[in-house]
Amino acid sequence: MSHDRGVPHIEFRGVGKRYGAARPVLEDIDIIVRKGEFVSIIGPSGCGKSTILKLVAGLIPVTSGTVLVDGMTPVNAREIVSFIFQDPTLLPWRTVAHNIGLALELDHSPRDARPRRIEALLELVGLKDVERSYPRQLSGGMKMRVSIARALASKPRILLMDEPFAALDEMSRDRLNEELLRLREEHKWTVLFVTHSVAEAVFLSDRIIVLAPFPGRVATEIDVSLPFPRDTELRASSALDDSIAVVSKALRGAHAL
Repeated sequence: MSHDRGVPHIEFRGVGKRYGAARPVLEDIDIIVRKGEFVSIIGPSGCGKSTILKLVAGLIPVTSGTVLVDGMTPVNAREIVSFIFQDPTLLPWRTVAHNIGLALELDHSPRDARPRRIEALLELVGLKDVERSYPRQLSGGMKMRVSIARALASKPRILLMDEPFAALDEMSRDRLNEELLRLREEHKWTVLFVTHSVAEAVFLSDRIIVLAPFPGRVATEIDVSLPFPRDTELRASSALDDSIAVVSKALRGAHAL
């Protein structure tokens, strides 16, 4: 996957985070994510993976160090960032189209332009046939597609994804992984992705950051050299299995630190 390795999009410099007098959640985090990269963060529970995403989104402040997003503070960069959570958080009283349209309403997009934008997003995520359905009528995979479409409504340049496919069955998860890579290739987003699945991280990523716990810190970074596009054929390859084995070993090492 091509990306400009000379242009940082997200930078963590000596970042620490603690809540009150409790033990630090993160300590001395140095991370650079380049423009157009897909970077996954993995690590044991409690190592601060989701906290890193919240810092990038400007939802919480750092305790020490600096976070820059496209050269700005996270709060000032919010317009170019979208956050996709594990729970689709759809409004049950709104149809699929109106859930997607909520993001356009909050952005105060011109009212007459919204229907065309919603239609384009429905087409993008393959939900044109269910635009008038309500969340209760959708499968888990469909709900997540709506959540992704809503996040894309603001035309972000950076996507933050916190275990978005964790609650799905394996087949739906695999299909959405491939769909995400297709969309990312088309729109050239920078993606910071949190997952507990080593296989998912390897399949999706240009690079994987492995965190060690208590407090969270970078144990190692691993480049994923598998070719793009990545598809069902790659899933059956020994190259994928080899990469998964390398990352699994690093994760076990992080547990032991």
